[in-house]
Amino acid sequence: MSANNYKTNHERMLELIAIINEADIAYYRDDRPIMTDREYDLILDELKGLEHDTGLILSNSPTQKVSGDILEEFTPVRHTRPMLSADKTKSIDDLVKFAAGQPVLLSWKMDGLTLVLRYENGKLHQAITRGREGIIGEDVTHTVRTFLNVPLTIPTQKSFEVRGEGVISWENFEKVNLSLGGDYTHPRNLAAGSVRKLDAGEAKKRMLEFWAFDLVSDEMESGSKLEQQHFLEHNGFSVVPYIHLDAGVDDKSVREAINSFQPKKYAYPVDGLIMEYDDISYGRSLGATGHHENRLIALKWQDELYETEFSGVELATTRTGMVSITGLFKPVNMDGAVVSRAYLHNLDIFDEFQFGVGDKIKVYKANMIIPQIAENATMSNTYSLPMECPCCGQPLSVKKTSGGTRQLFCENPRCAAKLVQKFSHFCEKTRMNIEGLSAVTLEKFIGHGWIQNFGDLYDLDLHREEIINTDGFGEKSYERLHAAIEKSRSCTLAKFIAGLGIPMVGRHAGRDLDRHFHGSWEDFEAAIQSGFDFTTLPDFGQIMNDNIYAWYADEQEAKLWRPLLSKVEFIKENHFMNRNTNNPFFGKTVVATGKLVNYTRDGIQTKLLELGAKPTNSVTKNTDYLIVGEKAGSKLTKAQQLGIPTLTEQEFENMLAE
Repeated sequence: MSANNYKTNHERMLELIAIINEADIAYYRDDRPIMTDREYDLILDELKGLEHDTGLILSNSPTQKVSGDILEEFTPVRHTRPMLSADKTKSIDDLVKFAAGQPVLLSWKMDGLTLVLRYENGKLHQAITRGREGIIGEDVTHTVRTFLNVPLTIPTQKSFEVRGEGVISWENFEKVNLSLGGDYTHPRNLAAGSVRKLDAGEAKKRMLEFWAFDLVSDEMESGSKLEQQHFLEHNGFSVVPYIHLDAGVDDKSVREAINSFQPKKYAYPVDGLIMEYDDISYGRSLGATGHHENRLIALKWQDELYETEFSGVELATTRTGMVSITGLFKPVNMDGAVVSRAYLHNLDIFDEFQFGVGDKIKVYKANMIIPQIAENATMSNTYSLPMECPCCGQPLSVKKTSGGTRQLFCENPRCAAKLVQKFSHFCEKTRMNIEGLSAVTLEKFIGHGWIQNFGDLYDLDLHREEIINTDGFGEKSYERLHAAIEKSRSCTLAKFIAGLGIPMVGRHAGRDLDRHFHGSWEDFEAAIQSGFDFTTLPDFGQIMNDNIYAWYADEQEAKLWRPLLSKVEFIKENHFMNRNTNNPFFGKTVVATGKLVNYTRDGIQTKLLELGAKPTNSVTKNTDYLIVGEKAGSKLTKAQQLGIPTLTEQEFENMLAE
């Protein structure tokens, strides 16, 4: 090899390493992939080939470490042993060769978030993600304790670790994803995000499971992998399903065992198979690289390619102003599902394909799930990418990200796509209660230009077919969303005002305005136009008064909310006031703070209204009682300073009973 050629190979390796590391950061740390699995594998294979041909392996090569990163919000934990990966292949022949002459276990390669569970004295002690390079992970014990099937207490008192995968079944994924607005495209993304939730209560709703695949212990030695699996099963762990193949089985038996795994019929997401030597001592004797252990090998399925024709792109503006690109093509039946679109991660990837309308392209489902474009056979390069924002129509610009990739951006500061939080606030349960319109779903709809003001929420039926064909949606989810929108057309003035996002004018102020103006928007608006002094209302200060007038005078705000008035019908709020004026809270000003056991925040307000009390949100010298729940903060301190009586939830109930 000439020196010049060596230098060229070296430069190419540096380039490939930089690309892979950028992709790893985007995937593992930011949960935002910038390339397809197929593209990643092709780049990694090219790097491996160069390392093999040159004999040169650089210290920061991804082939020598496990990808991943940790989030800053969690406590870092060092693993007792490095969590290495498995060598990968797409050839069944390689597994047949691997098994030759040795007993092996063949199991699913489950597609979720790899976790380590530590047990001491018969109890779950700690749960850790794989994390950075398989050396330092994140402590996620609080969320793992909420999993559906993790043993918290076990019969074995010796210390050991269990390695496994945190996953969500396809069935539960459909349920959970629907409840979250259909924002996730794959159970792996939902599982990874859920395990990393700081709020364990939120994680509990995600129906996560842990499936064990490995035992690590200095105190308990076993001769075979099969014995380890039996030990885990005996201690209550769900073990990744496996097949044991005895030594000396013929090639045909190995192939039959491999083919018996049917991923399309399996209840959980998987992205391949794992084959591992049953003899633990033999497996250890084979050693390991910095990236993978030689005792096991992973089979990733070959992607089946389908031919179709490119027909254009669809743009969508996000709340950051970045514009995503989705490639469109003639519908093609892929594994029993008709597919006509695939996400293109950035402008560089779009340009590489050199598309033209009618170009012959090949598409596939990455890991048999996510549609991707593999190649463009024609490469006519005649398609001009639209350079106008689909949401506001303003010209788009091209910017380079910190990683060096080019993205489309909308620079218009008033673009509705950048106002996602305003729309999300409006749709919240305690405001207009439009279930199914989460921030991520709204971002998609607004980015496509379907929603530009609050009134457009009530005209989404005009985009019915497009919504049904949007990722994460379908006929049933659309019908649920449509029903929620129609239900919200009848609303109280209190909820309507709370949803508008007037600074400092929330649910409590909305109720006060509802009562004062008898549920009439016309009366409320007429009061503003006549210069009404809102400080004359209880608990309304000068700042709230000024905020109402500033909001009403803002022409841009008016463009958002005024179209609503023809879409909704105001109904009178029934406060169910208790006619029994003898209860101890009748006519009293009461504040509730902290987390209550038997009441939601809205629930305690409604209960107080039923009693004829006046619920407010701030503690003042005029407050009669403060009901205190768990994690009460500054309101409790202020009440104590003012000498205001405080009640626990139980004391509140006891006073009612008396």
